[in-house]
Amino acid sequence: MIDDVVRMKGSCSIVDLGGTAEFWQTWQSRLDLVHTSVECINISGSPDQGTIDLPGVKTTIGDACSLPMFKDNAFDIVFSNSVIEHVGSWTRKRAFASEARRLAPSYAIQTPSFSFPIEPHARLPFIHWLPDPMRYRAHLLMRTGFYPKAANLDEAMGALEDATLIDRRQMQHLFPDATICTETFLGFAKSFTAIRHTVADETTADPPRMRRAA
Repeated sequence: MIDDVVRMKGSCSIVDLGGTAEFWQTWQSRLDLVHTSVECINISGSPDQGTIDLPGVKTTIGDACSLPMFKDNAFDIVFSNSVIEHVGSWTRKRAFASEARRLAPSYAIQTPSFSFPIEPHARLPFIHWLPDPMRYRAHLLMRTGFYPKAANLDEAMGALEDATLIDRRQMQHLFPDATICTETFLGFAKSFTAIRHTVADETTADPPRMRRAA
């Protein structure tokens, strides 16, 4: 996607919803960051902010569910990696998806799949399929993946509500103009990526005309 935009425009601007500069530092050898600028949006300053000097990459404090400071199609590409499951209620997930679809003509939004038997944050099998009263008790009993053992019920509920996984039908509903690509592992859907890629048509002399790239 970056290569397509750079080829047509000479440069590419990306907004990374919920991303960090560390992510782009890790993958910089595989990406054309010479002609690319990245703005990472986070609700608070990320731990790596100010410690990573990566030209063209910056972090801005903001709520990815509401970004009125940016105009429609302010960027070329919206990118998000395992964030939409963390934004909260279904209403906020819809707001997140709406902003992603508004901010650029192309986007790639990834999220873990609810149907995968291992919950990727708690690192436990089947826990996300259990009723909430059983889930919070697991957080009270032991460390669960990224979450330390909860000291009280409030901490347990905080861990429980930190991530709400979604299924393919929900993903397609949130991104109706996207192709939903499924990553599988041992026959299970491990994650979904909603992709909409629109680039200037190379076959016409009229740059505003657009084509949808699969």
